[in-house]
Amino acid sequence: MQNRTAYSGGDGPAQEELDSRLTVELATVVSAARRRATRDGDRQVDTAHLLHGLLETDPAVRAAFDGSQQVARLLGYLVQRSIGYGLQWHGTIEDSGAVPTVTEGGVPGWSPAAAAAMDGALDRAHAGYATRAGCLDLLAALVDDPESRAVEVLRRASVDTARLAARLDGERPGGD
Repeated sequence: MQNRTAYSGGDGPAQEELDSRLTVELATVVSAARRRATRDGDRQVDTAHLLHGLLETDPAVRAAFDGSQQVARLLGYLVQRSIGYGLQWHGTIEDSGAVPTVTEGGVPGWSPAAAAAMDGALDRAHAGYATRAGCLDLLAALVDDPESRAVEVLRRASVDTARLAARLDGERPGGD
């Protein structure tokens, strides 16, 4: 399991360590997720914030879905988060319990499920002999937690998560 304090947020050595383990695109996704969580008044970055950042940032992530209509439907749900859909999440902590997490103090600014997804992305990248985790690594890790907010959004948008997971398992991205 990776050191979760590496992505606790902010600047400094911990942020630099995380950035060295992510592709530029995934670092952009993480920054966007943090900004979105802050803007929405959420206490923590959750898996839906990460999914939203992935869909907005990476063409390879969008290509993993069944066409532009499915992506548009997903983005529609995610955009509605602060004005309708997703309001039930406001002020709550996402912890699906589906992915084992290290609770030793948690990761400040990250839901347990989002922290576990980042760890899963790093593990997936390393399993594929990449030195940096990429956006498809994170998407695969998000899909691996069937109780996460990201998967709830995917299901609501009629995404077959088993099919998406199988597609992602066939696409091991390289890293530098």
